[in-house]
Amino acid sequence: MTQRMTYAGHARALLALGLPLVGGHLAQFAIGLTDSVMLGWYGVEALAAVTLAAGYFFVLFLTGAGFGWAVMPMVAAAVAEGDEVSARRATRMGLWLSLLFAAIAMPLLWWAEPILRSMGQAAEVSADAAHYLRISGWGLFPALLVVVLKSYLAALERTQVVLWITVLAAVINAGANYLLIFGHGGLPALGIRGAALASLVTQAISLLAVWVYVLRALPEQELFRRFWRPDWEMFAQVFRLGVPIGLTSLSEVTLFTASSLMMGWLGTVPLAAHGIALQLSSATFMVHMGLSNAATVRAGNAYGRGDRAHMARGAAVVVAISLALALLASALFLLWPEGLIALFLDPHDPQRAEILAIGVGLLAAAALFQLVDGGQVVALGLLHGVQDTSMPMVIAALSYWAVGLPASYLLGFTFGMGGIGIWLGLVAGLACAAVLLMLRFWRQGLRRVAAAV
Repeated sequence: MTQRMTYAGHARALLALGLPLVGGHLAQFAIGLTDSVMLGWYGVEALAAVTLAAGYFFVLFLTGAGFGWAVMPMVAAAVAEGDEVSARRATRMGLWLSLLFAAIAMPLLWWAEPILRSMGQAAEVSADAAHYLRISGWGLFPALLVVVLKSYLAALERTQVVLWITVLAAVINAGANYLLIFGHGGLPALGIRGAALASLVTQAISLLAVWVYVLRALPEQELFRRFWRPDWEMFAQVFRLGVPIGLTSLSEVTLFTASSLMMGWLGTVPLAAHGIALQLSSATFMVHMGLSNAATVRAGNAYGRGDRAHMARGAAVVVAISLALALLASALFLLWPEGLIALFLDPHDPQRAEILAIGVGLLAAAALFQLVDGGQVVALGLLHGVQDTSMPMVIAALSYWAVGLPASYLLGFTFGMGGIGIWLGLVAGLACAAVLLMLRFWRQGLRRVAAAV
């Protein structure tokens, strides 16, 4: 590829790389969505508990995934430079750091109940969430390793296999949920524990699949040879890049977890409606996340080659595509909210009408949410591609916690707007992040790339 590639050429290249990543993220999202849908059929209390548990789990997962996501731009830049050794070294140390993080985080998953209760959650919901986390929490180990290996494959532009492995995992999870939650096939009905066990099995199978693929399809890379041997220089490099990425994700996901906690203060029914609206918004976010990953890989390649013009043109294309998709999602949320929410509910649930009424208002706020959420994650992907992670971390933390969280509380409780106010606060925080991160990339990020020849 050259710096003279047209905008149409950039769009084709971006979509060829990004669409499988989008599909992979949607398939990964389908795992959590399946838990929510089937537990919503099982009971509103179970849905509320898994909403709380999933938010808690992802606080830790996304923080630890920073090391895996750091591997993506590092490998992309190394491949552009023809340095396969550095690509292999970065991936191995990403695996090391992911295992270390999971071991440190496991006690927080095991003893989640008192932590959740200290945050003001109802005793019964906290207990059910803790039962879920004591089982599904062990999936943090394979889940983080999968992030590293998928990032490695994405940086090599082997995105089709990332998609199909994740689709396989989603299918397995759906089948396991069906059997274990409701007790089909002669198995006992385990409810929320069944959903947790299904998720754990799914994560383990995903790791096995991607591990076997790397061994068989890329034997010349010798990725796991002498895996036990430390590489402290590369360990430090991945750590320095991965910690800010993880903390940036932590800032965002804890904003959403805090919103779930605040919705829990309003009651079980508002929390269940919030969980549905959050799942729908997360589905559209996965599309932007896939584009962001593709932007990271392409920006990382341009960074490794020192091709500033190529990067600028490609960045403009990915921002335009993300904005167009956000507008489509907003229209869907505004025009068909009842139909979307109804997918998560038992038609005979006595609380169905109340959840629908609350959820329609939340989706109206989520329509605004779409326009800024895609912008901020795409900007982060571009900045990660040029290995700019520290200042974006600061921008994200300030936007989410100094703007978004106070705005959610003030609008939701001080001004009495309830759940809609909480969601409008989320919009404010994400809008701040989107504007500042975009300015960061266009004013500073491109300067990190040597002038194109």
